[in-house]
Amino acid sequence: MAGLFYPADSDELRATIEGYLAAAQFPGGSPKALIAPHAGYVYSGPVAAAAYASLVEAREKVRRVVLLGPVHRMALAGMAISSATAFSTPLGEVPVDTEAFELAKAVPDVRVFDAPFEDEHSLEVQLPFLQVVLDDFRVLPVLVGQAPPESVAALIEAVWGGDETRIIVSSDLSHYHDYETARQLDQHTAELVETLRLEELTSEHACGCHPLRGLLEVARARGLLVHAVDLRNSGDTAGPRSRVVGYGSFLVG
Repeated sequence: MAGLFYPADSDELRATIEGYLAAAQFPGGSPKALIAPHAGYVYSGPVAAAAYASLVEAREKVRRVVLLGPVHRMALAGMAISSATAFSTPLGEVPVDTEAFELAKAVPDVRVFDAPFEDEHSLEVQLPFLQVVLDDFRVLPVLVGQAPPESVAALIEAVWGGDETRIIVSSDLSHYHDYETARQLDQHTAELVETLRLEELTSEHACGCHPLRGLLEVARARGLLVHAVDLRNSGDTAGPRSRVVGYGSFLVG
């Protein structure tokens, strides 16, 4: 996705992300989980940065990141993990966490299935942000298809770990409404997310509704709080306001 969703030149990519992070409004703290958008950086990068800024304080602690996102190009039953041992961006390679891989593989509804990862951007666009804000870390990428919240929650619990682990759900919000309609819809979605009303979330609210609902199931069971740190759409960042895509960043902890 380099050159399409984000700059292909490593220096330009790093400078772009650092610029977004410098401009991000972040209240402080180090949450256990994040929800971040996955569009082209010119559209959603400033919103994603509001979530990723929360990892800066923990950059020396975090050694494992579990990424969960939707599949855009094919139907998928359950959840898929990749047999790849590393994922590459212009900023270098990110190794896969083999321990987390084995833990995930033992969870029902999870299978090793490489096909959904081909040309899928929902997880890849998160990697450069992680490479900028963290030091030495490994990743477990998980693509979530038609999977019930309890199945996704079981996976998240299996790899929950301690201070060394963070969970990230990749999702955009509403798609292709006019600016004001999208703003109202996304505000409602943010309220559903913050109040853990996962049963009401659908793909009309968020394209990553399946991994999102799983994370909210865990938050509910663990008594965690969720709050939005940025809520905008492409009409606010780099696109026309006649037909926009919504983006939100949330912290869970």
